[in-house]
Amino acid sequence: MTTVKFTAMKDGDREDYEFLTAHEIDYAARTGERLLDALVQLDEGLSGYKITRLGHSLQAATRAWRDGADRDWIASALLHDIGDIYAPYNHDEYAAAILKPFVREQCTWVVEKHGDFQRLYYAHHLGGNPHARDRFAGHAFFDDCDQFCERWDQSSFDPDYETLPMEFFRPFVLEVFARKAYDPSVIRTGERVPLIDPDMANKRTGASA
Repeated sequence: MTTVKFTAMKDGDREDYEFLTAHEIDYAARTGERLLDALVQLDEGLSGYKITRLGHSLQAATRAWRDGADRDWIASALLHDIGDIYAPYNHDEYAAAILKPFVREQCTWVVEKHGDFQRLYYAHHLGGNPHARDRFAGHAFFDDCDQFCERWDQSSFDPDYETLPMEFFRPFVLEVFARKAYDPSVIRTGERVPLIDPDMANKRTGASA
């Protein structure tokens, strides 16, 4: 069997759908590789900054890694702007939807809302509301998003920063997207993990304790 028998889904049988399920599982297993390929396309995206959008993403992930962040945070930092390619007006929601089945709820929420939080740094120059984030005041992950933007996002446009290459982050992405989708032990609803782990940061950067 190389294709299903039906031309309308309602006419499919068990054999058809078991065949498709096997193909879908195999395809889904390569999601991490496709995302890494898609990240490269960020170099063809919006220009005008001192570094490319890919450079920005890598720099954000590098800062996360040097802060001792865990895999969920690192993958989220790397992919937080991947929506710029296909969804420039809701890039944050797009990126969050990609991450949602494979990382903590905390990280998904932060990526989904980071666009509003980033407005703090520029909206007043354009007649917009820099305090759009205030509608989320009191949320359990509010401070996490604030720190995500302050430490890793708004600061990651520096052409002189020593940024780690894509290949360094490949294992992080492949590991995260190889997880079972929506596994409760991964999603960890309501749980907070600090962005910064000083002990891990010291180990990674070779700094003394």
